[in-house]
Amino acid sequence: MRAVILVGGEGTRLRPLTSELPKPAVKLVDRPMMAFMLEWLAANGIAEVVMACGFKPDAMREALGDGGRFGLQISYVTESEPLGTGGALRFADEQLADGLGERFVMCNGDILTDLDLAAQITRHRELGAQATLSLVPVEDPSSFGLVRVGDDGEVLGFLEKPEPSEIDTDLISAGAYVLERSVLDLIEPGRAVSIEREVWPKLVGEGLYAVADRDAYWLDIGTPDRYLKATADILSGAVKSEAGSRLDGHGIALGEGCSVEGDLVGPAVLGDNCSVAAGATVGPGAALGDGVEVATGAKIEASAVLDGCRIGAGAQIDDAILSPGAEVGAGARISEQSVVGPRVKVAADATVGGGAKLFAADAD
Repeated sequence: MRAVILVGGEGTRLRPLTSELPKPAVKLVDRPMMAFMLEWLAANGIAEVVMACGFKPDAMREALGDGGRFGLQISYVTESEPLGTGGALRFADEQLADGLGERFVMCNGDILTDLDLAAQITRHRELGAQATLSLVPVEDPSSFGLVRVGDDGEVLGFLEKPEPSEIDTDLISAGAYVLERSVLDLIEPGRAVSIEREVWPKLVGEGLYAVADRDAYWLDIGTPDRYLKATADILSGAVKSEAGSRLDGHGIALGEGCSVEGDLVGPAVLGDNCSVAAGATVGPGAALGDGVEVATGAKIEASAVLDGCRIGAGAQIDDAILSPGAEVGAGARISEQSVVGPRVKVAADATVGGGAKLFAADAD
């Protein structure tokens, strides 16, 4: 089966982390963010993936390649203008010589999950459904669209951002769908179409079903706090992943060519050619990219420090994100889900907190 992954957005909520790269190509722990979805799809029997791109498609191709290392075949289609979730799906079908096929999977590209997609595909076949949505529970459904489902799994209706008195279920759409080709006929060509708002309502009572997976991990990685949560959950094993399986019995994964004289406290991942000076501490909950330099006395905890960053002596990084090439001066403190952009230099003894976002123009 093929899967279409919608990756047309610009990842604006994650900027400046996504200022220069599309979100799927940004590193998460030790690999491009999209790698987690591709590995999950391959583990659930998907053989071919179509990336429905919009923003910086060349960077995405460079990061992901042809899919061989994920056990998949990847093709790329690029919209000239945003077409919405439904329009992007129809556009992808039109760009392929043989179309998407009679049955295929569609996924939102910004989720981290281990839900049982194979079981969802099987249930779709058993029901003879036109479309089958995956559902997951959330603690606070008030900011999501709720999906109301009958005892047999048939979707009865939707409720967008309900009032507290209207909440009668904790199930929301997980952004993974199994679809028959007939669904494409409900998408008007040549314009932006929302599959959630314009297509699903038409299918209520016409073969629209849902499968709830209450044991699955699911997270929408759209904001800095969720990016940090995804990092923590991968390192802790809260979500099953190949990246998490790399950690040894002490919760540590070291890349090649690392020089470590300081202390590593698991869980922690270091990329290739990292250096941690004597007196420095990395972890717990730290993910370092390739070529990161950590000077003496520095401490990095519950943070993502991406490729080529340099951390000065005595600096403290806690609950923060440092984009590639960022430099932190001696004694500086960065915390509270702040994001430092690519190649930004934080001055010695500076304090960055309160969820600040430092772009290149803010350097020095």
